[in-house]
Amino acid sequence: AVAWEAGKPLSMEEVEVAPPQAMEVRDKILYTALCHTDVYFWEANGQTPVFPRILGHEAGGIVESDGEGVTELVPGDHVLPVFTGECKECAHCMSEESNLCDLLRINVDRGVMIDDGQSRFTIDGKPIFHFLGTSTFSEYTVIHVGCVAKIDPEAPLDKVCLLSC
Repeated sequence: AVAWEAGKPLSMEEVEVAPPQAMEVRDKILYTALCHTDVYFWEANGQTPVFPRILGHEAGGIVESDGEGVTELVPGDHVLPVFTGECKECAHCMSEESNLCDLLRINVDRGVMIDDGQSRFTIDGKPIFHFLGTSTFSEYTVIHVGCVAKIDPEAPLDKVCLLSC
C-alpha cells in the first residue's frame, strides 16, 4: 500500500523490492497492523512530509533472505520488525541505561536505507521511500538486521505483531 501524497487514499501497487544488502534482511510480512503513528505521518501533521512512501511498523513475518554479514538470522526465522533498533556496538547499545542506538534510533524523515542512502522499493524505476526503517504495508520489506527481533516460531504472528510497535 503506497502513500503517494499526504492524506490521499493509499494505493495498492506492484512494488519491486530489491534484495537485501549488507547487514539487511528481506522479510515476508504475514501480518501487519495499523497504528495511530502511521495515520499521523500519512496525514503529514506537524512534520516534513516524505512521499511517496510505504508506511507500517507493526508486523510479524518470516525472514525471506539475508544480506552479506547477517549471521543471527536465517531464512525461515519468525521475526518482528522494530523501529528503534540496536547495532550492539555503540555506547548506547553497550550501556545498561539506554537503548537509543546511535546508528538505528528512530528517524521518521530518513526514508532510505542507512548504509547506502537508497530505497529498496521502486515502481517503474521510481524510488518509493521507507517508513521508520520497516515499511510493513508491503508483502516484502527490507530492514536493517538491527531492527529485526527473532521470536519463538510458536508465537502466533497474528497476535504478537502488535508488540513490534
